Amino acid sequence: MHRQHHSWKRREAFSRHGYGFGHRGFGRGHARGGRIGRLLEHGDLRFVILALLKEKPGHGYEMIRALEERSGGAYRPSPGVIYPTLSLLEDEGFVRQTGEAGGRKAFEITEAGLAALEANHAGVEAVFARLDEAAAQSSSSRPRIARAMQNLGMALTLRLQRGEVTEAEMDAIVAALDEAAGKIERA
Repeated sequence: MHRQHHSWKRREAFSRHGYGFGHRGFGRGHARGGRIGRLLEHGDLRFVILALLKEKPGHGYEMIRALEERSGGAYRPSPGVIYPTLSLLEDEGFVRQTGEAGGRKAFEITEAGLAALEANHAGVEAVFARLDEAAAQSSSSRPRIARAMQNLGMALTLRLQRGEVTEAEMDAIVAALDEAAGKIERA
């Protein structure tokens, strides 16, 4: 019951506050004690995705990578956040599928999505400024390594979910992983 109530409140907030920015909007992700604060507030991700799709149509995994790179590794949304958000945007008519690339649904922004993005331009710019600030504060290479490890895990997961793996494909995957491990040890 509690979850249903929460879901209702979330939908109600979207409808009450236009496109979902509510009272908090974009302005709360400031630096705290040398670390970046919360980068995205409730509803922000929808418009950030629209902005990314305006730049270049793509699939959810590209959105994940773009946000992680933009933030210097400080923010990496999970597929469990990105894909439902893309579905919501599609239901609202803000994005549409353009086909599939490599087993992944690709999306592009619609005219309605462009209008919604324009109405929330200042908020999107504020989020991108926070992501840029997070990237500037990330002087270590560790976020880059974590990103690369997550990319590898995601690539393996997606490949294994796509269907049966032949013995030859399995040998190729294992060889690539062993080769990468060797290169890392020698680096």
